[in-house]
Amino acid sequence: MELDGRKLRILHAIIDEYILSAAPVGSKTLSGMSDLGVSSATIRNEMAWLEELGYLLSPHTSAGRVPSEKAYRLYVDSMLGRSRLTAAELALLKNYCKMRVHGIEDVMKETARALSELTQYAAVVLLPETAGNRLRHVQLVPLATGSALLITVTDAGTAHSAVIRIPEDMDTEELEGISRLITRRYADCTLHTVAERMVVELGETLKKRRGFLTSLLRAMERSTAPGAHLVEMSGATKLLQYPEYRDAARAKNFLALTEDKRELYALLKRAGEMEFTIRIGAENDADALSGCSVVTAGYRLGGLQGAIGVIGPTRMPYGKVLTVLEYMRAGLGEVLTHFITEEK
Repeated sequence: MELDGRKLRILHAIIDEYILSAAPVGSKTLSGMSDLGVSSATIRNEMAWLEELGYLLSPHTSAGRVPSEKAYRLYVDSMLGRSRLTAAELALLKNYCKMRVHGIEDVMKETARALSELTQYAAVVLLPETAGNRLRHVQLVPLATGSALLITVTDAGTAHSAVIRIPEDMDTEELEGISRLITRRYADCTLHTVAERMVVELGETLKKRRGFLTSLLRAMERSTAPGAHLVEMSGATKLLQYPEYRDAARAKNFLALTEDKRELYALLKRAGEMEFTIRIGAENDADALSGCSVVTAGYRLGGLQGAIGVIGPTRMPYGKVLTVLEYMRAGLGEVLTHFITEEK
């Protein structure tokens, strides 16, 4: 059943009021809103219809009503408008765009922090991914006997690390020599090219270390492969300030999701292909997000592709969140452009 204009106005008013108060909304509250132009009795009747149609829910402890996920979906699809940001929020965005960073991880960390500050929700950022990442530098650092730390730096500014086993007779000088040799030979080659050529080509030069080179290459491939480690998150504990997360089990499930970011990675990976997405409650695949809304924006810069997003309660002010994401996406483009220009 399609809602008529009056029902839509009343539902809109209920959602707006519930977003602000987090308290069930009754007809008495709505009757005080002069712009509705209807009596309290009419409002009660319309609210009963909206509940019957699945747009409102009635908590057992209150005479008021709260919006359902179905109501939020209608609100997002047909009622939503953008919000204006305050002077303080615009100033924060301006400072963000002016920041200077030393690596792509810094860019993403600051982006997540600023996004969380602006929305007061949890913010997630997917580091840019590209199949054409090129090798910049490889460093082997000796650890305890029989192991070393492998650090692989790419042209995107990302540094990936892994602990690998080394032959017992391999000393610091030899590790440094192999690091220099790989860097000199394959700097500016794509990681795919390195994988195809390194063992075959360097195996001729370092015949007795061919087995070690194979292990080193596998460690490089594992550490640089796309995955959950590419997700930067900030403000997860901010959600605990909202009444929706006072339930200990619900809060625990959400915080567990922030520790194991595989589901967040999958979500952001899909979102990177779209301009904006809004997933409400049960529309999210992850059980820990079933009571949340996730709003994301994809970004592209040349061959780079990623996504930024906000996680909060279903009663979030969607118009403001979308406005913030629009600004942040544009700002991220400026910051990344400046960073890449400086690196070149």
